[in-house]
Amino acid sequence: MTVRSVLRMGDPRLLDVARPVEGFDTPELRRLVCDMKETMLSENGVGLAAPQIGESLRIVVFGFDAGSPEAEELPYTVLINPVLAFPSEETEDDWEGCLSVPGLRAKIPRRVRLRYTGFTLSGERIERDAEGFHARVVQHECDHLDGILYPMRIVDFRSFGYTDVLFPKDEEASSR
Repeated sequence: MTVRSVLRMGDPRLLDVARPVEGFDTPELRRLVCDMKETMLSENGVGLAAPQIGESLRIVVFGFDAGSPEAEELPYTVLINPVLAFPSEETEDDWEGCLSVPGLRAKIPRRVRLRYTGFTLSGERIERDAEGFHARVVQHECDHLDGILYPMRIVDFRSFGYTDVLFPKDEEASSR
């Protein structure tokens, strides 16, 4: 397992559309997924897409162990070749950050609910419904697979800024 460098906004590889994974449960795929998880955890992230570490493959990992009663826990998930479907048009604006856009946050509109399908590392089909924070994370990470960074979704630039300025008392958020 290796912690990889996270590409930052401005790197043209972040704008590419990632390729589907064709072979499951290979040593290379297992190593990549392990590296993704290690990198996400070392950066205090809640999600990471393969393109963020320079791998143009349709793989995302996400998960968050709630450290406080206010935080919503999100079980660790490996999602390969995801497909998103939205049962409603309802959206909600909330704050987002990104390991590829360090030190900044913005309010981004996202669908409140979604259903995602895809595959596990071993090639088993995943089908889940998600809402709230879970749905937001999945949408954010899957955007990376299509070359979209969250600043491209900003509607009101008055809600975009440096984390330590927007949230001066929130030390954990300003480190992400």
